[in-house]
Amino acid sequence: MKSLTSILFAGAISVAALVRGHAAPAVVGQAAPDFALTDISGQPRSLADFKGRTVVLEWVNPLCPFVVKHYEKSGNIPQTQQAARADGVVWLQINSGHPGAQGDYAPAAVAAWQQRNAVAATAYFRDQHGAVGRLYDARTTPHLYVIDPAGILVYAGGIDDIRSSKVADIAQASNLVNAALTDLKAGRAVRTRNSPPYGCSVKYAD
Repeated sequence: MKSLTSILFAGAISVAALVRGHAAPAVVGQAAPDFALTDISGQPRSLADFKGRTVVLEWVNPLCPFVVKHYEKSGNIPQTQQAARADGVVWLQINSGHPGAQGDYAPAAVAAWQQRNAVAATAYFRDQHGAVGRLYDARTTPHLYVIDPAGILVYAGGIDDIRSSKVADIAQASNLVNAALTDLKAGRAVRTRNSPPYGCSVKYAD
């Protein structure tokens, strides 16, 4: 008889295959692929739930030093979230680390981390099978994506343009997510559509 662990693992692989098999991968300039996950409060949500609104997807690992740079050490990403949410933007955090991976916090630990860091995200998801991360080719934490109200992926890349773990570099960097959101708010095309993401590798299961 199969163990519960092996059954659950097989189910996760099946879900990952289902997502990869039925949705085209994310490409800037094309429709952002839909996905469905359950947030840490237990509420099922899908990208389609936010149709007609600007959405930011942020891949995150609370223990990654680059994430720590932009959260605990500077407040840079929480401030970006707060400004975006004030403009009606939906901000979704996704952790695609496998079960037991670095930063794969249980829901209560996620909520405590969010509270400590004044996180202003709309929702936080544990994508432990990695299907959504692979669908978006999320490579690092952080790795960010901006989707316009028409559902088109208009930006993918780093939070800014200085690939560094040093807090002092934030002041000299251009926040590319802010820039993309500003362009959308002004009704113009996003000028920087892609940038190299930087940070820790996403802790996929394989």
